[in-house]
Amino acid sequence: MATTDRRRPYLRIAEDIRRDIASGRYAVGDQLPVARELSEKYGVAMMTIGNALAVLRDEGLIETRQGAGSFVTRTPDDVEAVPAPGEHSEEFRIISEQLREIRQHMNKLTVRLDELDARTRPDQAG
Repeated sequence: MATTDRRRPYLRIAEDIRRDIASGRYAVGDQLPVARELSEKYGVAMMTIGNALAVLRDEGLIETRQGAGSFVTRTPDDVEAVPAPGEHSEEFRIISEQLREIRQHMNKLTVRLDELDARTRPDQAG
């Protein structure tokens, strides 16, 4: 009996890592496995892992340091680490909205690339 998860793979991977952080498998300060290891573990492209890590960065759960990797900065239930919604400046709200729009465009492009990839794969020719 297979269940079908219709979410994008990067969202499923982000959720999996988020659960690992919440459960204590990765504690605050711990380094996550490198992208190549995660790519192999989940059987997806490095770009998919990059998207999953971006979701976790946007949520403030991890921080990525160039050349050093990604590190847990807080747990999902650590509400003290996140300012209350009313505490954000107007500039923060504007930038957040712009980032949300960019993310929507990126998601649309990812879908289009996936569709193009599916149409151009030799093993998908019919």
